[in-house]
Amino acid sequence: MTRGPAAELADRAKGKHTMSAASRLRVCRIWMAERLPLRPERAGPLRNGPHGFSALYERLIFQNLTYNAETPCCNPRPIPVLLIMTSNAPDNGYPGLLQNYRQTLSRFVGPTEIFTAGDTLQLKDYSKTDWPWSFFDPEHKRRRHETVFPQKCAEVFGLGSRMAGQGEKQ
Repeated sequence: MTRGPAAELADRAKGKHTMSAASRLRVCRIWMAERLPLRPERAGPLRNGPHGFSALYERLIFQNLTYNAETPCCNPRPIPVLLIMTSNAPDNGYPGLLQNYRQTLSRFVGPTEIFTAGDTLQLKDYSKTDWPWSFFDPEHKRRRHETVFPQKCAEVFGLGSRMAGQGEKQ
């Protein structure tokens, strides 16, 4: 009988660190799918609240936090992390915030890479809104979505594949 991701996660909580990197990724996907439903009111990469990024971030960090100055982290098995952020802002729009996330995740979870895809398309058709979009050119957003975004997707897929392969070797 095969064990599911929830059973593997329970073993991890009991100190039995038997999960492969692929299993940990599957558990994370299941956790996110259950808690981060794709609904407009919960959309956004940095949305706070009980169902947003902050909930996931806290669960990743606080499970390894000891509140001990000599040994602040009790993570015996670092897990590679790839934080992917899409944003309407430019690719370099949140450097300080993302650097803080990288440092904290690297310290408590594992080696962390940050990938941003900025200047993203927010709507399929900007003309269907009740207001003019004057901060940016909607046509530019559409062209960028058709040309640059697929390249970004391929790039981050390759990065994630390399990191998952490294995780299996640990």
